[in-house]
Amino acid sequence: MADGEEHSRVGPPPAGNEIDTLLGGLDRQRATLAWKCAGLDPAGLRATVGVSSVTLGGLLKHLALVEDHTFGEKFLGRELGPPWNTVDWEQDPDWEWHSAADDTAEQLFTTWQDAVSRSRAIVAEALAGEGLDQLSRVAWPDGRVPSLRRLLIDMVEEYARHVGHADLIRESGDGLVGEDPR
Repeated sequence: MADGEEHSRVGPPPAGNEIDTLLGGLDRQRATLAWKCAGLDPAGLRATVGVSSVTLGGLLKHLALVEDHTFGEKFLGRELGPPWNTVDWEQDPDWEWHSAADDTAEQLFTTWQDAVSRSRAIVAEALAGEGLDQLSRVAWPDGRVPSLRRLLIDMVEEYARHVGHADLIRESGDGLVGEDPR
């Protein structure tokens, strides 16, 4: 969804199968984040609430990184590509949050949308193969190996938490509230 583009309500089917329910839930969170970040000028994307340093632009860039990290790096075992592979993460572990202030709305939305597209392609290919039970190529530090199902649940949780942040930031800026365009 492009900056400023309206979205129709997406989400899981009322009585769908597991795959459609998981993917629908994730897409609902993605669509809500896009709506909360849409139509803002640079100041709106850099706005914060209270003492928090979280911004809507930072959320877009952070979630782009999380998409690539979860499905590309953790699930497939691939190294991160640009821009993530050019960052000195030891020097600035929160680079995506800090650098978002220097990006335009178009750059932020494109970075995020491209990451979502890559994730959708990876998930679709996995579902066409071994399905939700397919294991990641990278184990957790404790040696356990998560399934695609677990990574999808983790992504729904990651988005849901950050959509809550987006709700507060956007409401404090221009009063936009809710889950859907009215």
